[in-house]
Amino acid sequence: MVFSSLIFLFLYLPVTLLIYYLIPRRFKNVFLFLISLVFYGWGEPMFVFLMLGSIFINYIHAYLIYTHRDNKSFSKKLVVSSVIINLALLAFFKYAGFIGETLNIVLPFLNIPVISIPLPIGISFYTFQTMSCVIDVYRGDAPAKKNFITFGTYVVLFPQLIAGPIVRYMDVADQLDNRRENMDQFVDGVKLFMVGMGKKILIANQMGLLWDSLRATGEQNGIIGSWIGIIAYSFQIYFDFSGYSDMAIGLGRMLGFEFLKNFDYPYISKTITEFWRRWHISLSTWFKEYVYIPLGGNRKGVPRQILNLIIVWACTGLWHGASLNFLLWGLYFGVLLIIEKFVLMRFLNKLPAFIQHIYALFLICIGWVIFYFEDLGQLWSYLCSLFNPEYGLIASDAFHIVMSYLPLLVVAVLASTPLAFKLYQKLRDWRYIWIPETGLCLGGLLICTASLVSQSYNPFIYFRF
Repeated sequence: MVFSSLIFLFLYLPVTLLIYYLIPRRFKNVFLFLISLVFYGWGEPMFVFLMLGSIFINYIHAYLIYTHRDNKSFSKKLVVSSVIINLALLAFFKYAGFIGETLNIVLPFLNIPVISIPLPIGISFYTFQTMSCVIDVYRGDAPAKKNFITFGTYVVLFPQLIAGPIVRYMDVADQLDNRRENMDQFVDGVKLFMVGMGKKILIANQMGLLWDSLRATGEQNGIIGSWIGIIAYSFQIYFDFSGYSDMAIGLGRMLGFEFLKNFDYPYISKTITEFWRRWHISLSTWFKEYVYIPLGGNRKGVPRQILNLIIVWACTGLWHGASLNFLLWGLYFGVLLIIEKFVLMRFLNKLPAFIQHIYALFLICIGWVIFYFEDLGQLWSYLCSLFNPEYGLIASDAFHIVMSYLPLLVVAVLASTPLAFKLYQKLRDWRYIWIPETGLCLGGLLICTASLVSQSYNPFIYFRF
């Protein structure tokens, strides 16, 4: 992973940008399509054909829907066909083993053989994008692309191919043909890319090491030690995923694309409802637009609305992985959102802001315990350790580990708030702001490179989704 990151940073990316800006405009999408396939094929050569097959199937469906848009019955059948094919592919590669195991538990007499299938990287992301295109064309929100390469570029565009954000077709349909790159956009992209890389390498990786250290000793850490462990994981998953999203959006800007924001400081939320307006915005938007609203949303009475929310959050959980803990995680947040909406919100709004923050962060951290542990026994054990006084507040070994990471924990806390962004907004109109910006970008690149070279720990959590 470290070697691949360095190759991407110092070979693949500079060469790609250089060629992209040198070639005529009419060839830019062709180049992006091919170079993105190279990017994906570098780690998943066999699954390139699966991706191309998915692109072709959805391209045909979208094109036929657009050319027969006056025939609503035929168009609707095509949408259903596309959704079934996409979900079938996703279910086969991601959920076949999980479905087999579940059926064997519920109906043991069937004795279904459980198959293990390698999971194509990023399949959840690009499958949702191809479905988005077909549905958007059916709704009339965007026209289908006649050019197969243009459509393929939307699906395989390398900045967001592996781990999002999920880019809805309607948001970039026009940009695929009519974007115009400029220097200001490119510079903004470089700055955002460097911010994302700093989040990932300098904060997420370190928080991951802290989490691994505290998780290894489990309940023996004491109550505070266990809480700091899951807080570290909360920071790891946030800075890992938001860092990648920032890098993807920054790379998109370098290529002339504008992708929508995917994170908006979720840990400053005062409620779970607010948290999910700020966390993985592209996924929440996708499920709202393509699942919740088509199911009827809030238009068919409260009981149906509650059922729709349960379905959406069950799907949200399973989208993250083929394991019971992910389903529980989705339902956990779904139930919390329902309770807030129909019961708690009127009371929460009367509480002091500080208490609201504590309430939200407490429930979010509990959610990350459910999210992390696929083994339900380990999940329960860690949940108990958060409240079990048997080992005291914090064990000696856990205390020394936490103290060694304390400066980075403080940095993570501050970086998860909009404090630095607000300070930058006040200074960005300064005439010589480009000097510290350039220094920070170069310094960040140097430090991140040194960090990549000196350590082998560099996981991307959301690659497996």
